[in-house]
Amino acid sequence: MRVFPISNWTEADVWAYIARENIKLPELYYTHDRDVVRREGLLFPVTAITPPQVGESVERLPVRFRTVGDITCTCPVESFAANAEDVLLETLTASVSERGATRMDDRANAAAMERRKLEGYF
Repeated sequence: MRVFPISNWTEADVWAYIARENIKLPELYYTHDRDVVRREGLLFPVTAITPPQVGESVERLPVRFRTVGDITCTCPVESFAANAEDVLLETLTASVSERGATRMDDRANAAAMERRKLEGYF
């Protein structure tokens, strides 16, 4: 049996809790400069595993990760949010969900979400 005690929390609920409890997080969750390419409406991080494709221009932008996962499936978003309070404010005004803004594998394969369910991701 799996139990998800905060499964009904929104992204804003999580950030409000992090801010209120002053929880320390890895710096990836806050603004930092990173090389990225624009692809399929997302910012793809430029790494040895996820290099730019032919014809793509590499940009160095202030970004943060709304979620942290495998580098081959998680994209950053443009952001100047340097602390939990800034992230909370940004989250409250975001027009795209965390998954919609950051999941490159959902766009690469229409069955990606179903595959993750079968593999026990959820």
